[in-house]
Amino acid sequence: MINYPTIDPVAISLGPLQVHWYGLMYVVGFVAAWWLGCKRAPRIGLTKDDIGDLLFYCAIGVVAGGRLGYALFYGLEQWAADPLWVFRVWDGGMSFHGGLLGVLLAAWLFARRKQLAFFTLTDFIAPLVPIGLGAGRIGNFINYELPGRVTSLPWGMPFPGMGPEPRHPSALYEALLEGVVLFVILWWVSSKPRARGFVSGLFLLGYGVFRFMVEFVRMPDAHIGYLAFGWFTMGMLLTLPMIAFGLYLIAWSRNNPVDAKTDVSKS
Repeated sequence: MINYPTIDPVAISLGPLQVHWYGLMYVVGFVAAWWLGCKRAPRIGLTKDDIGDLLFYCAIGVVAGGRLGYALFYGLEQWAADPLWVFRVWDGGMSFHGGLLGVLLAAWLFARRKQLAFFTLTDFIAPLVPIGLGAGRIGNFINYELPGRVTSLPWGMPFPGMGPEPRHPSALYEALLEGVVLFVILWWVSSKPRARGFVSGLFLLGYGVFRFMVEFVRMPDAHIGYLAFGWFTMGMLLTLPMIAFGLYLIAWSRNNPVDAKTDVSKS
């Protein structure tokens, strides 16, 4: 058994100003996405300035969509009891599925502005996302969020406020799978020209499968519990459409042209 590390959720405190680790994880994700995006921007005819604009669109989409998605899918009662709670993003509580919808809307608006095919842009964005996902899960871990189920494995950790039993560090599992592993897969696959929609489909499928797997060892939200069978969670329910649409996009991409405007061997 490993002791759960005690980390102050506030990274920097300057008088009334407090910078939370959870917020810094978003900064890490956006900075990484900007740097990686700039490396590949010429592929689809974008400049570094365009990448900055794209991230601005996506930042609004992921924060607004993620928070609203969490409120609707997981925290409707809390939102009704405290309407201002939805604005306190630094307290944690973001839904990936809501954030994904927000980013897709932002990508659609940006693609129209730049006269790009929608899936050309989403294929470009997909490999930039996992680092931010992984960083966000580290933020969850620091915030004592996403407790796992009880385990006898040697890396189990007693979760703060949930008794002495060792539990799966499910937030770290997600950081590894949704962050590191998914990034490596998508970055490698997208290093060569691919049919339009393939990388987007692979992202949806990869994230969906990884998230579904981790849900088996992650505790459901206490106010929701299991939806069915004593193991089926809200996370699983929201993930199934991603897996299905990811498979559809991969199959659909077989009839689409390869998206490549420049020599990708230098990226």
